[in-house]
Amino acid sequence: MFRSEGPTPYILLVVLCCLLYLPGLTRLPVVDRDEARYAQATRQMLESGDFVRIRFQDEPRHKKPIGIYWLQAASVSLFSASEGKDIWPFRVPSVLCATLAALLTFALGRRLFDARRALLGAALLAACVMLIFEAHQAKTDAALLAATLAAQGSLALVYLRAKSEEPALVWPVISFWFALGVGILIKAPVAPVLSGFTIAALVIADRNGQWLKRLRPLPGILLLALVVCPWAFAIYKATGGSFFYDSVARDILPKLISVHESHGSPPGYYLLLSTITFWPASACLGPTLHGAWKKRRSPGVRFCLAWIVPYWIFFELAPTKLPHYTLPVYPALALLTADALFTLKEGGAKWPRFWPRWVPILVWSITGAAMFGISIFFPWYFDGRFLPEALLPGLAAVAAVALAIRSLAGERPVKSAIIMIVGSTVIFGFALHRILPEVRGFWPTTTVVDAVHALERARGTRIPVASVGYQEPSLVFMLGTDTGLLTSANAVSLLARNPRALVIVDNKSEEEFHRDLDAARVSVREIGSVRGFHYTKGRWITLRFCVSTAAPSEEGTNLPGTNPARLPGP
Repeated sequence: MFRSEGPTPYILLVVLCCLLYLPGLTRLPVVDRDEARYAQATRQMLESGDFVRIRFQDEPRHKKPIGIYWLQAASVSLFSASEGKDIWPFRVPSVLCATLAALLTFALGRRLFDARRALLGAALLAACVMLIFEAHQAKTDAALLAATLAAQGSLALVYLRAKSEEPALVWPVISFWFALGVGILIKAPVAPVLSGFTIAALVIADRNGQWLKRLRPLPGILLLALVVCPWAFAIYKATGGSFFYDSVARDILPKLISVHESHGSPPGYYLLLSTITFWPASACLGPTLHGAWKKRRSPGVRFCLAWIVPYWIFFELAPTKLPHYTLPVYPALALLTADALFTLKEGGAKWPRFWPRWVPILVWSITGAAMFGISIFFPWYFDGRFLPEALLPGLAAVAAVALAIRSLAGERPVKSAIIMIVGSTVIFGFALHRILPEVRGFWPTTTVVDAVHALERARGTRIPVASVGYQEPSLVFMLGTDTGLLTSANAVSLLARNPRALVIVDNKSEEEFHRDLDAARVSVREIGSVRGFHYTKGRWITLRFCVSTAAPSEEGTNLPGTNPARLPGP
């Protein structure tokens, strides 16, 4: 169908990725909390000129290495200014890396299987829910996926050439160690752990590790060190070694030993969650697993299984779980899914009994109905209004599911997968660009920022802002690095020192705030309030805008999104 050396598959994948990842990129508000922290730390690098240390306001951020911050800093320098309030320049590296991941999946799949399977597998990866959302956030995971894919693809080439007794090549070895180094700079242990698990599984399955000599371990480790060590030495000197202690002792080890930051779930969590995060391909996991087991002696399938199984088991057993932890194995899973669907189409296998054909029909039907319901429910629940355009993603989901089910019932599994991929571009394009950004109740920070800017325009000057209770990094990113995320007592102290300051207090902190006001003999008046859904806490909140009674009067000022009944009268 496609010439493996031609540009057509790559062009198709780039177009698909643009349709999936660009809608909503500029319109979605900054997402708490990780995205806001990454973007703010990058901005502070640009403001300070210090590209070694990582900080959020005055707090050292000793969790992830420097790689994503450098990528974001380069993007912001190219497309914007560090003081700009737009989040999209910080997201560009994620879009590019997600697109690169799709292209690398095709390049790898073409070698492991054939061009048709590779193209479908790459498209299934590009359209999966998890990667779509990671491509829209200024975080590490899309960049990590690209780095691990480059390493795994190079490792696969070394392995396959050894299996077929072809002469060794130098460039896959160089790219393997270089990609591992880049992966370490993005998210320290993940890339080497993934490749290490893959190598161990292949050696055990083949009962032969002679091919490992082709990786040139000694020169390879030297190359990896050249990539990682310059920044490692710099950050060690800048922090006195505290970066590495905090990263290992306070971030990595706690996640492996116990439930960290309340992100715990029992084994089976990722398998169950993959029905959503790997959608739409997740509906075909039964044929995927069945086909992979049947063809496990095929070098390409064996490599994919070695890639997936030990890494997946490791994270299922780890006490701390977050949805994106298994994303690095999704390319292999997508390629195995594509191989299974083509094998079914070509008559090389039968639909597995343990996964009847009605299972994917049921999964797609439930998700289609859920998307239709959510598209209508979301604006109504959070804003109390009906958006007519909200029907479009819901109707697109229903139409795509109906056509996919029809094709699947007609024993055309590949066509059904293609329909769902195309449907995803419409569903998520409208949802992320038109619906989700318009739901104001879901983005309280946006409403708060609009109100603060309106107050600044009324006063004709910039206002010191502090927040009590609502301690979201998005406030700092959108209002400025000097925005205070303070305790109640410190906020009262700020009002006493600077009557022109504005303090935002959430409803859970009001009682404590007023006690501290009474103790300090500071009087305030409330000039507005905002009600919204605090999605990081999963609850509704009310945020009140308080200023000192000694501050200038804001009579007649209309703060967008606030309760006008609380504005001061004449």
